[in-house]
Amino acid sequence: MTSATSIAKSHFAAALAEADEAGQGRDAVARAFMNLVLETYLAARPVEDVRRELANLAENLDPDTDYVFMRP
Repeated sequence: MTSATSIAKSHFAAALAEADEAGQGRDAVARAFMNLVLETYLAARPVEDVRRELANLAENLDPDTDYVFMRP
């Protein structure tokens, strides 16, 4: 069974490869994907719900952060 993550990764990798070939910046492609994600979220979810999710993602960007629930 193909996961949503594997589908997204393959399409994002293809978009980055196409951007590289076209001389477009990877940041621009990533920004375009984020805008599409936000459009998709906002089509089905209230703004405040999307805002909370984005704030949670932003607060947890650092992969080196330890959380209490992760301690052995």
